[in-house]
Amino acid sequence: QLVESGGGLVQPGGSLRLSCEGPGLQFSLYDMGWYRQFPGKDRELVAAITSRGSSNYADSIKGRFAISRDNAKKAMYLQMNSLKPEDTAVYWCRANVGELAYWGKGTLVTVSS
Repeated sequence: QLVESGGGLVQPGGSLRLSCEGPGLQFSLYDMGWYRQFPGKDRELVAAITSRGSSNYADSIKGRFAISRDNAKKAMYLQMNSLKPEDTAVYWCRANVGELAYWGKGTLVTVSS
């Protein structure tokens, strides 16, 4: 139901833009979020945006990442700037409405020189 793209290898200080598309969803009804997981750790919320467009961010990425959505394109984005090696992780997108939730398969972001 959800497909992420845009991950890859970037140098410290660089930028990437992740995309999450949900062509089969009534996209505008869903609250959306980006999550990431470090080796040996639980998946954590990076940023979220509600169906009405309100957003919130994890403290660790505030001021560097920006979440947005385009309901007409059934897509959500995560603009990641000033990337650090500690941002290296698999990033997933999630869509939920009520108790119904969908996850993408994840995209790997590697920040390394």
